[in-house]
Amino acid sequence: MSTAPIAEPLNLKEMVSYQEGSVVSRQVTKAETGNVTLFAFDAGQGLSEHTAPFDALAHILDGRAEVFISGQRFELESGQAIIMPANQPHALKAPGQFKMLLTMIRA
Repeated sequence: MSTAPIAEPLNLKEMVSYQEGSVVSRQVTKAETGNVTLFAFDAGQGLSEHTAPFDALAHILDGRAEVFISGQRFELESGQAIIMPANQPHALKAPGQFKMLLTMIRA
C-alpha cells in the first residue's frame, strides 16, 4: 500500500546544498510516470552528453547554467527553464555554482 506525500510548502533551493567539486542530487518525488530531482552543481561540474527516452524540464533555481541540446548552446539563469526533448542529446555545464530542478515525464 502506497501513501500519499504530505502536503507542505517546500523551499527547493534550501533542500540541496553545494559541495566542493561535486554534483549533488536529491529526489523530491518519484512515480512510474516520472520523477522530480533537485541538483546542486559546483563550479566546473556538469553532466556529460546523453539522451533520455522522455522529455525533461530543467528549471534553474540559483546561479547560471550552460545547457547543450543537439549541439546548440543555451545560457540560462535563475528563474529560467528549458525543455530537453526526448531522444535528443543534451548536456549541462556549471560555469559557476547553480541549482536546478529537473522534472522528467514518461509518456
